[in-house]
Amino acid sequence: MQGTSSEGTLSQEDLGAAAAQQPGAANPEYWQELLSSPEPDAFGARARSASDAAVLRRKGHLKEQDKMIEFLLRMHETHTSAEVMQKMERWIVEHRQDPRQSRLRRMVPTVGSFYTPLRLVDAFREYDEFFALSRRKYVPPNFAEIRHVLNIAQVHSSAEGLKLITFDADGTLYADGAHMEHDNEMIRHIINLLRSNVHVAILTAAGYPGEAERFEQRVEGLLAAFERLRLSKEITDRFHIMGGECNYLLRVSGPNKRLQFVPDGEWKSGCMMSWGEADIQAVLSEAEAVLLETALRLRLPVKVLRKPRAVGVVPTQPTIYEVLEELAITVQNQLAGAPLPFCAFNGGNDVFVDIGNKSLGLEALMDYLKLSPSEVLHVGDRFTASGNDSATRDCCSILWVANPEETDFFIKLLLQDIRHLKAQPYIE
Repeated sequence: MQGTSSEGTLSQEDLGAAAAQQPGAANPEYWQELLSSPEPDAFGARARSASDAAVLRRKGHLKEQDKMIEFLLRMHETHTSAEVMQKMERWIVEHRQDPRQSRLRRMVPTVGSFYTPLRLVDAFREYDEFFALSRRKYVPPNFAEIRHVLNIAQVHSSAEGLKLITFDADGTLYADGAHMEHDNEMIRHIINLLRSNVHVAILTAAGYPGEAERFEQRVEGLLAAFERLRLSKEITDRFHIMGGECNYLLRVSGPNKRLQFVPDGEWKSGCMMSWGEADIQAVLSEAEAVLLETALRLRLPVKVLRKPRAVGVVPTQPTIYEVLEELAITVQNQLAGAPLPFCAFNGGNDVFVDIGNKSLGLEALMDYLKLSPSEVLHVGDRFTASGNDSATRDCCSILWVANPEETDFFIKLLLQDIRHLKAQPYIE
């Protein structure tokens, strides 16, 4: 499928011949009912009302993959939580001094860079005060609890020097498939960050070349607040949207606070400007073929969406997270030798392959704003092998959230730190 945009489907009929050759090909209605049933809420109304911290809930196992956090969990087999945090804090200091030869590098070979110090002991004490992890005798901390402690340490460390904070969109600022409506709590937080002299950008896989209005629809409530509050150009100039992972940059323009594309030559790196159209379409065509072949193997009917710099498949019947994971990781493996950088990711409801990735986009934005890694923080919900937030770890510090409620929680904590450091009143 060539051209600027195309759609196709892999239907049940296309799958029929393959399915007929395999045992268990029958598809009883009760399987569809099971797949369509929403997961029960882990917390009732009473638990949610107890504290904002009640939103710090877990996700499924496949969304909880991280070598360093898994290492910290294993350490709890022989150490208390306080001992684990003391050792890790010390090892991070050593690692920042000599990343290649550090003790932490030897124990966790895939560990990346730490762009700021992390006071994990203090963060653990703060978290422990509410959740009483140290008082548990038989049940060690889980993945989410360790992630929360790391987030708290990162918030406190980043607050003082923060110049740019970037957010993933779906699952981070708002629910998957939703938009930033007028009542979104993050609108107030973003405006306060902008007023605190912090640049704010949304890094999203959504890509609409030449269609600024479609990006506007995704943040309609935020742009309306900009206009309603008559924010000055100095403030709104600090807001950007990076679309298509790294392919489109937009800024706020005019008294009506609309979005406009920033010309490529003003912000794209030389590498990104060198990508040829023939290579782009070749990578996308190969990715599309792999996606369809894998969907056929998994007996999953899908609809294909082809864009100028992305291609993806959307299941046309209910499926499970593991199937989407298989699709994304298969593309990652089979396109490993592609002539251009790409990002193949599990979006939770679909699987897409984009030219470039968020790391390239974030690095270009940092260069455009003349910022260093220690001044930047990225907030996202997909830092696993199949997530499109993972690449940002190569260029800045990160906060790993599970949902928009967690984002709200940690950004309130960040703003509290900024207010304390700058003695700036919080704007309600």
